[in-house]
Formats: sequence, C-alpha cells, structure tokens
Amino acid sequence: METERIWTPSEERIERSNLNRFLRFAREETGNEDLRRYAPLYDYSIAHPERFWTLVWDFCGVRASGEREPVLVDGERMPGAKWFPNVRLNFAQNLLRYKDDRPALVFRNEWGHRRQYTYAELHAEVGRVAHALREAGVVAGDRVAGFLPNMPETVIAMLAATSLGATWSSCSPDFGINGVVDRFGQIAPKVLFTADAYPYGGKTHDCLDRIRGVLDRIPSIERLVVIPYSGQPLRLQGLRGAVAWPEFADSVEHALEFVPTPFDHPVYIMYSSGTTGAPKCIVHGAGGTLLQHLKELVLHTDLKREDRIFYYTTCGWMMWNWLVSGLAVGATVVLYDGSPFHPDGNVLWDLADEIGISVFGTSAKWIAAIEKAGIRPRETHKLTALKTILSTGSPLAPESFDYVYRDVKERVLLSSISGGTDIISCFALGAPVLPVYRGELQCRGLGMKVEVLDDAGQPVRNAPGELACLAPFPSMPVGFWNDPDGEKYRNAYFARIPNVWCHGDYAELTDRNTVIIYGRSDATLNPGGVRIGTAEIYRQVEQVHEVLESVAVGQKWEGDERVVLFVRLREGLTLDDGLREKIRQQIRANTTPRHVPAKILQVADIPRTISGKISEIAVRDTIHGRTVKNTDALANPQALAHFCNIPDLTV
Repeated sequence: METERIWTPSEERIERSNLNRFLRFAREETGNEDLRRYAPLYDYSIAHPERFWTLVWDFCGVRASGEREPVLVDGERMPGAKWFPNVRLNFAQNLLRYKDDRPALVFRNEWGHRRQYTYAELHAEVGRVAHALREAGVVAGDRVAGFLPNMPETVIAMLAATSLGATWSSCSPDFGINGVVDRFGQIAPKVLFTADAYPYGGKTHDCLDRIRGVLDRIPSIERLVVIPYSGQPLRLQGLRGAVAWPEFADSVEHALEFVPTPFDHPVYIMYSSGTTGAPKCIVHGAGGTLLQHLKELVLHTDLKREDRIFYYTTCGWMMWNWLVSGLAVGATVVLYDGSPFHPDGNVLWDLADEIGISVFGTSAKWIAAIEKAGIRPRETHKLTALKTILSTGSPLAPESFDYVYRDVKERVLLSSISGGTDIISCFALGAPVLPVYRGELQCRGLGMKVEVLDDAGQPVRNAPGELACLAPFPSMPVGFWNDPDGEKYRNAYFARIPNVWCHGDYAELTDRNTVIIYGRSDATLNPGGVRIGTAEIYRQVEQVHEVLESVAVGQKWEGDERVVLFVRLREGLTLDDGLREKIRQQIRANTTPRHVPAKILQVADIPRTISGKISEIAVRDTIHGRTVKNTDALANPQALAHFCNIPDLTV
C-alpha cells in the first residue's frame, strides 16, 4: 500500500501549519500529551465533541455573546441535537472582523473586468447596502435572494443581508425561469438582487428577460436591485420594484450594525439538485456554518491571512459559500466569472499566476478535461505561490492525481474533498500534515464521526459501502424550509438507519483512515447483485483518448440489471466495434469483468445539473421510459432526447 503514496509534506510545512499550532494549543488546553498527530486528534474530536468544538471556537476566534455552556443538548438525537443554545452571534460580523487595507476580494471576469476591495472598502460597501436593505424593510428572518454571477456585489449583498439577521439564498444566472421559481418561489424573498447580464464562453447572456417572468410568479419580491454589470444602459421598464444598484446603495457611508442571532438562526438556504422533483430547500444555521467552515479552512486547508484562495464556482454551488468564509480568516478571496475554457483551457492558470493564488479549487471534471486537452501548466506557467489544489464535485480519478503531480506542480498538496450542499461542508478532505495517496481522500474531517456501513448497517474497512455519519455535527441543517414536522428532513438522511446520517455516497474507508469515493449510492450499479460505483468505470473510460466524457447507468433487463455505458467522443469520431472493444479492455484490465458494460453507445451530449454534475438518475429514468420530474434542474435538458427510444436497448 505504501507504494501508492504520491506526496509527503515537508517537515517545514508540517511545522508551519495551522493544524500543528492547533495540536499544541489542544495539548496545552486539555493536558492530553497524546495530541501530537492527526489520528489521535481525530479520535479525540469524536470522543469529546463538546470540548473539541470549543477548542476550534477559541483557536479561530469566533465572535459571539452569551453562555457557551451547554455546548450540546440532546447529543444522542439525529436529527434533534442542538449546539450552543445560549449563544448569540452575527455571521457577517465574523466574516468582517478585519477592517484594514489588506485585499479582501480580487475579481476578474471573462470580459476583462478587474476590481479589488480592501477589507476597509468591503466594510464600507456592506454598510451602504445594509442600510439600504434596512430602509427597504428587511429585518431578521426575512429572505434576501441573489440571481447573480460570481462577482463582488454578490458577496457584498450576502454580507449586508446577514448583518441584519436576514437569510441569504442564491442561484446562478444560467437557471431558467422555472428553475428560479422552483427555488426562490418556495422561500418568498423580500428583496432580489440580479445583474443585467453575464459573460460565458465568449457570449453575453441577458438576465432581465427571465427576471420579468420570475417577478410575475413570485409576488413576495418587493424590491429588485439590478447591478449594471455589462456596461450597457439598464432597461428597467416593466420590472416591478426595480432600482439600479448605484441608486439603491447611496454613496453616504453608514456604520454597520450587526444584529445578533441565535446559533442556529437560518443564515443560508441551499437547494438540492431537484432532478427527482422540486428542489429541497436546505436551511443552514449561522453558527454551525461558521464554525465548520473555520475548522475546514484553518485546520484542513491551512488558510492564513497571507493566502489568496480561489475556487472556480457559481453562486448556486455550496463551494461559493465555503469560499467566501475565507474572509473570516482575513485571507484574500479571488472571484472569477466566466467559462474556465474561454479563450482556452489556460485561463484559470493564467489567473493563478497573475494574482498569486496559493489555494486553488476546482472540480474533478475540469482537471480531467484539461488533461484531455493537453494542458501542461508546469511547462507554461510559474505557479510560484501555489501550495494547495482542492478538487470536488465528483471523485477525482487516480490518473488525475498523476496528471497534477506530473504536469501541474510536483510540490503541491492535492486534496480531493467530499461533502455536499446538505452539510455545506465536507465529510472527508485534506490535511497539510498528512501524505497524499493516489486516488484517495486524505482523512475524515475532524469532529465528523464518519464510517462506511455494509448492507447490515455495520462499519467496515477496506470494503465499499454507504458513507454515513454516526453522531451530530454543528453544520447539520437546521431543517428544510416548509417542513414543519421535519418529515422531509428525516426521510432525506435518516430513513434508512434511524439516528444515523446516510449521505448517499458509495465509499470505502481504508485501514490508514483514507477515504475512497466511488460515486452516489443512489446511482450505484447492481449487475448480478454486485454493487459497483460508477466512478470505478469512469476512471477507466477517462483513460481512453477518444472519449471526452461518459455516463454509466443500470438498465433493468431479464430480471436482473445490465450496465449501459454512453460515451461522448471527440469531434468527428464515430463509435465502432474496435473502439468498443478498446473501452471494454480498458475496463476489464483495471477493474473486474462485472464492470464491463453490456452495451456501449455513442451520444452527442450528456445531461448535467446546473452545477455541472452529470445526472445519472435523469439518464436512467429516460432509458426506462420514466418522466424526468424536473428538467429545469438540468443545464442542458435537451440532451435527454439522445436517450429516448434507443433500439439497441431493446435487445
């Protein structure tokens, strides 16, 4: 197993890490001299959750009032446990603890716009917008929504809303009218922020025509604030309650007044993908989100004030919320709006060199795509400041680990991380004091009692099973919106095993406490009764040069299930028997005969969610003739037509 180690931190890196400082702090505070490495610290965090989370609180300097005791009430209940019930805090105040001339936000976009805000300037901007929201009648508990690109005004509007105790919710501007209404229509926002347009792939995409349709169907919106992003004259006629951003937030400076709220006060409403019905509105509490993000950013990501942290994300993905919490550390948060492939696949590496990004976050899909495109940043870019690369969204293939260390940078920590919108954070992620093993996530998150369970619900090692969390943690959802008795919430995570969070990932926990993610368990293949994670197939198919991307699903067939693989090929190529055999050989040689698809078919496009994840469930439902319940959750619903009435699937 040791031969799979692909990177080891230097003694200097370990010594200088926040995690190493935290270990010293924990030893001093607890008197426990065993807390010298990650493994005993993890065990301590699980055995003594109340003490562990107060250590994180003190080490990261959470700003709050009230009594911290009791830390945890009803800690044996999932759901139902309550953290820090006597504490009051303000989320925005913790993100705006700095007010100096260090850069807080650095922004670039596909149009070539360049902006920067210091912490002092950000503080002033948030004060102006918060005052305007208060004048518009926004109070604690109201919802404020953003139909926005990843731009500074999005961060400012979120901080302004949460400074008042309002709840922020956002989705990216590539959603259609129905997709927006399916989300914001459920939570009835009082104020909606939008841009007039946004850039992507060399084109300008209008937002205001869709906003007209949104306003017609969400009567709760009293004020629409439009950001003149494109530089073109604003067309606000016919938009109910519309005002331009410069007029809404006047130029007079207004002191920020932070409204204290309970620890579990709703700060964010996030949404499930919605491919199996109306999106679930997942409510996250201010204190739990803050504490969990600080733990992950400071201890697991090793984020410091001098760092510049970037994640390629839209405002509809939880990684945006996670990224913005970097402000609480005083780091520089880098925002980019546009396609990661325009004008070519080097655009984000150009950004990394220009700005000096030290923590670079992206998706596994993007890493695989730039490798396919022949991008070799090690030969074309300096990447001097780069110390950590983060990857999430789907499992990072072992070959992508090879690519990063071979063609991007040798001396870099590559952390594949995994969690979800449901917890607005991670179950498994990286640590600067641990080695990296090819194809594996470095560790389970501190304070997260994560196990992999077999079909009998028992923890197993070195065998695939259901990723589960066996004890409460602070960033569990407060609940779902419009779910007064909690039934939807319980059914989503606790229906399979009472009092255990089943996350829906098919995973493996190794003897060295690393984690392997095989894919979503609800899309797990089951030919002949043997469970197979789709990621195991994708890892092999990605090695085939002719294939750009693929999707594997199980088709009910003759009382069993057979594996069907759909591939999208490079332009101008056609799938023939020779290429089918090449794909089968690649899968058979590196997995098992059961992984080899019974059918391999070519398609022109593959459906994916707005956040870019391939929707296996939508494909599976389509080939079985079932209606996909919510095509508005898909970025390219027209792709489903390629999977309808396929003659090859009838034989």
